[in-house]
Amino acid sequence: MRQHLMLGAAACALLLAAPALAAETVSAATPAPGADAPADANEVDAVVVLGQGQSRQVQTLKTEQLLLEAAGSSPLKAIDKLPGVTFQSADAFGAYEWSTRISIRGFNQNQLGFTLDGVPLGDMSYGNHNGLHISRAIASEDIGRVELAQGAGALGTASTSNLGGTLQFFSRDPSEAFGAQINATAGSESMYRLFGRVDSGAIAGLGGLRGYLSIADQNTDKWKGGGEQKQRQYDLKVVLPIGEGDLTAFYNRSERREQDYQDLSFDMIKRLGRDWDNFQPNWAAAVSTAAAYLNPANYTAGAARLDGNGCYTGTGTNPYPAPVKCVDDSYYAGAGIRDDDLYGLGLNLPITDKVRLTATAYGHTNQGQGLWYTPYVPSPGFGTAGSTAAPLSIRSTEYDIDRKGLIAELAVDLGAHIVSGGFWTEQNDFNQARRFYAETAAAPSRDALDFQSNPFFTQWQYSFDTKTTTAHIEDTWTATDDLKVNFGFKAIKVENGVKTVVGSPLSGKIESKDSFLPQFGAVYDLKNGGELFAGYTENMGAYVSAATSGPFASQSQARVDYIAKTLNPESSKTIELGARYHNERFQGVAAFYHVAFDDRLLALAQGATIQGNAPVLSNVGSVETKGLELAGTYRLSDAWSLYGAYSYNDSKYEDDVVAADGTIKARTKDKTVVNTPKNIFKGEVSFEQSGFYGKLGVAYTDKRYYTYENIGGQAPSTTVADLTVGYRFPDDNVWTKGLEIQANITNLTDKDYISTIGSGGFANNDAAGTAQTVLTAPPRQGFVTVKKAF
Repeated sequence: MRQHLMLGAAACALLLAAPALAAETVSAATPAPGADAPADANEVDAVVVLGQGQSRQVQTLKTEQLLLEAAGSSPLKAIDKLPGVTFQSADAFGAYEWSTRISIRGFNQNQLGFTLDGVPLGDMSYGNHNGLHISRAIASEDIGRVELAQGAGALGTASTSNLGGTLQFFSRDPSEAFGAQINATAGSESMYRLFGRVDSGAIAGLGGLRGYLSIADQNTDKWKGGGEQKQRQYDLKVVLPIGEGDLTAFYNRSERREQDYQDLSFDMIKRLGRDWDNFQPNWAAAVSTAAAYLNPANYTAGAARLDGNGCYTGTGTNPYPAPVKCVDDSYYAGAGIRDDDLYGLGLNLPITDKVRLTATAYGHTNQGQGLWYTPYVPSPGFGTAGSTAAPLSIRSTEYDIDRKGLIAELAVDLGAHIVSGGFWTEQNDFNQARRFYAETAAAPSRDALDFQSNPFFTQWQYSFDTKTTTAHIEDTWTATDDLKVNFGFKAIKVENGVKTVVGSPLSGKIESKDSFLPQFGAVYDLKNGGELFAGYTENMGAYVSAATSGPFASQSQARVDYIAKTLNPESSKTIELGARYHNERFQGVAAFYHVAFDDRLLALAQGATIQGNAPVLSNVGSVETKGLELAGTYRLSDAWSLYGAYSYNDSKYEDDVVAADGTIKARTKDKTVVNTPKNIFKGEVSFEQSGFYGKLGVAYTDKRYYTYENIGGQAPSTTVADLTVGYRFPDDNVWTKGLEIQANITNLTDKDYISTIGSGGFANNDAAGTAQTVLTAPPRQGFVTVKKAF
C-alpha cells in the first residue's frame, strides 16, 4: 500500500508541476551543442522510435530520453524500458561495472553485441578481454542515440558475441555553430558530477571542419560501507566535410576507479542485513578475521572452531569479530581500476550518387586491475617474530589490451536492389596476470584505488593473440511499392592463441569458424500506418581469449587440446514475426519470436568466484526460447504522453548437464534459464509544457533464478519507480537563455530488493542460500543538475 501511495503522490507532483494553460504550445528546449533539434509535439516517436520500416524488432532512444536519467547514468539504464530487456545494477546510475547485468530475451551480457559508432566494444564483461564497457567508452552526455535490435543486429555489426541482441551506441556530432555546455550535479552520498563541452562550430577557413571537446568528472561515496567510486572522461570528436561525405576522427579517454560492494548470499542477508558490506575502513576487523582463519589452533581435531570453509562451527568462542561467522562474510575492500584510450578515423564517402563507401579504422588500449584484500594468502613474513606483515594481502587480476581494427562497407544502389558488402578485421593482443601485493598489519599501506606495483608473487600470466575476420554481403530488394525483402549472409573466423609467461604451460590455438550465417527478412507496408515484418537470423559466438573465462580458463593444456578437437562454439537461430502501427498520436509494435540456442557452453564455478578457481567448460546442450513483446507510445495531448512495454519470455534448458562418463552433473532439463524473468512490464508517463517537464517510470520484473536447477536461488519479483522533474528557463535574457534545472529521484518508493544476481557466477543449486552471488539495490537517492548552454 505504501508503494502505491508514493507512486500516486509522484504522479500528482507531475500534475501540479504543469501550469493550467493546457492549450499552450509546448516550448522547445534549447538543444545542447550537437544535439538534434527537439521533436515536434505531435511526433509520438519522441519517447521511443519503434523501428518503422525494419524487417526485425528494433527500437531507438534519442539524446532527449538519455538526458532525462540522473547525470552520469549508463545508457544501459535508459534502455531498460525497452521490451525484452532486463537490466540490474547495485548503484543508482547503472554504471558500477561489477554489478551491471543486461539480459535480452534470455541471453546474458556476454552473449550480446555492443558497438560505439560501429567500433566494437566486445561483450562488455567485467574482466573484458576484447573491449570496454560503454560507461568508459564515452560520456553519457555525448551519446546521440542508442539502437537496440533484440533478435539480431545488422550483418555488418562488428561483434562475434551477438548470439542474442545487439546494442549500437552513436555519439553526437559536433554542432555547426559555436557553443558550450556546462552541467553541475550534486546529490545523495556526497555525489557530484561536472560536465563541460565546447563546440567549435564549422570553421570556414578549414573547409567547414567542426569539432568538440568534453570533460566529465564524477565522484560519489558508496551508499553502504566505506570507499568511493569515481571517473574522469575526456571525449574529442572532429568532423571534416568532404563533398557530400565526411571524415571523422575521435579520441576518448576514461580513468575509472571503483570500490566494490560485497557479494552477498541469501543467508548473509538474513544474518547480517541488506546493508552489510566490506570492512573498510575497519582495518583491525579485516586483520583479525584473516588471522583467525590462518590460525591452525582453530582447526584442532575434536574441538575445531572453524570448518573447512572457514566458518564458525559453534564450538568454543567464535574467533572472528562479531557478527562475522565465515571468512568470506567480509573482506577489507575490493576495487576495479581501469584506464582506457579509444580512438579512430571514419570515412563516409559517396563515390557516385549510386555508390557509397564507409570505413572506420580504430584502436583501443586498456590497463586495468581488479583487486581484493584476500585473507587466504598472508603477506610474506606474517607469523615470524618481529614481522610487521599483515595476515592478508592484495590479490589482483591484471588486464592489458591492445587492439586495432578496420571496418569497411561498400553499398551500390541498383534501383530496385541495394547491394552491400563489407568486412571487419581486428588484431587483439591481450595480457592477463594474477598477482599478490604485501600489506602491513598496523594499517593499510596501499590505496585500493591506485594501480598496485611491486608484487611479491605472480601466480600466472598469459599472453593471448586473437585474430578476428568477418565478411558479409546483403541485397535489399524493393520488390513492390509495399514489399521490401533483404537477404544476405556473413562469415566469421576467429583464431585464439595463447602463450605462457608464468604458470601452467599453455600453448596452441583454438578456432571459431562458420562460413555461412544467413539472415533474411521482409517488411510489408499495409498502408494507413500499418506494416508487417518477419526475419530469420543465424549467429555464432566465438571462443574468448582469457585465463578467467572461456576455453583457456582451465589453465590445462590437456583441457585446451580437448576443447579444440571436441567442442563447438555456441550458435543461435532466431525467428521473428511482428506488426507495427503508427498515426499522429500513437505508435505500437507487437513481435513474436523463437530462438534455438545450441551447443551451449557452461563453465560451472569451482568454489567462490572471487577465489579465482578455474571453471570447467563443456557443451551442455540447447536452450529453447519463445516469447512475445508489446510496446507503444500514445500522446494524450501536446503536453502528456504514455509509454508502455510488456514482455513475456519462456526460456528453458532442453538438456541435463552430462559428463563424458554419463554422470549427470546438473538436472537442468526443462528448467528456467538463469536471470530470465518470465514477465516484464515497463510504464512511463511524461509531461512537457511551458518549460516544465517530467517523467515517472515504473518497472515490474518477475522472479529470477541464479541456479541452473532452479533449486533455491530465486530472487523475488519487484516493482521499482524513478522520477524526473525539471524546468527550462525562457530564452528572454542572457542569464536564463539555455538555463535548465533537473531533479532525479531513483528508487522512488525506497524499495528493498535484490538487484544483481549472478555477480559471483551462477550456481548449480543453492537450497541453503549460501552462494555469494547477489547484490542489493541502492535505497532512494536524489540528484539535482543545473545545466547552462552558451
